[in-house]
Amino acid sequence: MGYSLHYYDLVLLSIAASLGTGAIVGYATAVPFTAAVMALGIVAIGFIAHALFVNGPVDSTEDLTEEVELEEVPRVLSPMESGPET
Repeated sequence: MGYSLHYYDLVLLSIAASLGTGAIVGYATAVPFTAAVMALGIVAIGFIAHALFVNGPVDSTEDLTEEVELEEVPRVLSPMESGPET
């Protein structure tokens, strides 16, 4: 079973690459470290924003309109009291 890279794998790699490049630029050049990391951190934020808002993790817009019953929510996230059952 082979593994193929998907869009979100590439997004994670690009975030790490941009922050790593900022660190390398900060250490290897006269550009201040904090300025280099901050500048390329904004690039990483751009990758994150694109992954969340432009190419979101849903199959279609119909997925966003489905209501979830409260009983279907996992107990860890459920706002209902889950006291001891007797």
